[in-house]
Amino acid sequence: MKLFIGFLRKYKNTGLLFAVFSLLFAGIFALYKIPAEPVLYAFLLCLFLGIIYLALSFVKFHRTYKLLSVIYENLPFMTNDLPATDDAQQKLMNDMVGKLSRITQEEISQLKSARQDHMDYFTVWVHQIKTPISAIQMILQEDDTDAHNEISAELFKIEQYAEMALQYIRLDSSVNDFVIKYYDVDSMIRRAVKKYAPLFIRRKIRLLYEPVSGQALTDEKWLVFVIEQLLSNAVKYTYSGSVEISFENQVIVVSDTGIGISPDDLPRIFEKGYTGMSGHRENKSTGLGLYLCKNVCAKLGHRIYADSEVGTGSRFYIDLSENKLNIE
Repeated sequence: MKLFIGFLRKYKNTGLLFAVFSLLFAGIFALYKIPAEPVLYAFLLCLFLGIIYLALSFVKFHRTYKLLSVIYENLPFMTNDLPATDDAQQKLMNDMVGKLSRITQEEISQLKSARQDHMDYFTVWVHQIKTPISAIQMILQEDDTDAHNEISAELFKIEQYAEMALQYIRLDSSVNDFVIKYYDVDSMIRRAVKKYAPLFIRRKIRLLYEPVSGQALTDEKWLVFVIEQLLSNAVKYTYSGSVEISFENQVIVVSDTGIGISPDDLPRIFEKGYTGMSGHRENKSTGLGLYLCKNVCAKLGHRIYADSEVGTGSRFYIDLSENKLNIE
């Protein structure tokens, strides 16, 4: 209906012109006292032909509209398929659209190229920075002192930040490296726990985990990354007590007895760059870890959410039961 109303608006001037001409001829015929019957016959005949013309015009208008709708949805890649026209003004507009499309595609190509260069550089940088980190860690292990252990802990953080940067680049890439199939949940949790075990020991925080059974349709590397980020946050904001990992009804739960998250911050913790009161107070948060977790889970078809009480602790949930991905 809206399309038909738009069509009538387009041809309203034509209709008004027809009405003016009809009144003009009717007035002249009345002045010359021409019988009304032939005048009415001519009017009805013209009206009939006009309706046929409008109907055919509407069919053409409808087809053109549908074509333009398809082109609109696929801008700027279908501008060469603009409907042909004999109207000089419309031809000029089509040429303008085509020129703007070419300019846009060139700029998009340049931006993609520049973005790829940046991604390549940072990918190489992250891989290269790991080499001196590993070398320093090996040197520090030769002498087990408190100072060396302190440095090793800080190097571990640097390594994790570098790994986060690499995963951020990979996740933002148009080509992902997901390998979707059924994986053992216990094995994935153990990988994350093993990596962070030294940090828990050093911080004297208990890590509670009992072996679980079950499988999940996911990507092993990326889900382990999410679990690691949750463990990293848990140990970062827990100064005493424990961190517990459990798995039940296809839901992985990471809970801690840390400082907790305020009710005002909780709805926004997965936003990019959002640190909240805890992050500002502790000056430890980048605002990227949970954002990456949310994006990874979204791509894997999982659901991640949390609840928390200030001063009591936080609980993060990874629901694996909503996975809608196809098995490789």
